[in-house]
Amino acid sequence: MKGGDNMKIRKGFTLIELLVVIAIIGILSTLAVVALQNARLKSRDAKRVSDIKQIQTAMELYFAEANSYPASGAAARVLGEDNNLCLDASGFNATCAGTTDAIFMGQVPLNPTPNGADYSYTASEATGVAVPCLGTQASSCADYEITFTLEGTTGSLVADDYIATKDGIKVAPAPVVP
Repeated sequence: MKGGDNMKIRKGFTLIELLVVIAIIGILSTLAVVALQNARLKSRDAKRVSDIKQIQTAMELYFAEANSYPASGAAARVLGEDNNLCLDASGFNATCAGTTDAIFMGQVPLNPTPNGADYSYTASEATGVAVPCLGTQASSCADYEITFTLEGTTGSLVADDYIATKDGIKVAPAPVVP
């Protein structure tokens, strides 16, 4: 070998080459994680909007049958938990198993976690009146509100607190601070 007697044949990678490859992999991994988190947020919000629309449909079916919305009692009900897992002709119940009543929603959905707020249901005796409907014989529940929260933008809805009523979905009014 002329002029190359002192040159060695290299095998493998240099430390600089390895560090560059590791840095590129780290950057790509970070971008993938950020994109995945954003996709999860949008997925949870899309599920929330879908859940609320399904509940609204079940409420209208209930109203068509009973000429009233289900009573909420004195306090708001957290939908999808405890005694509010099913909506049948007698209102929200823990289970629809064994009932001969019409079932409007066999499984009331829960707010997807993490983040957001529980779906909260309150019936009222008159449209736009904040008097809770107890469901006594003397009163009929003429309206309802379901509150929910979005984390980000979904369709035309931005991140905010919302109220779903028989008339649609609107932004919840800001709480009054005394």
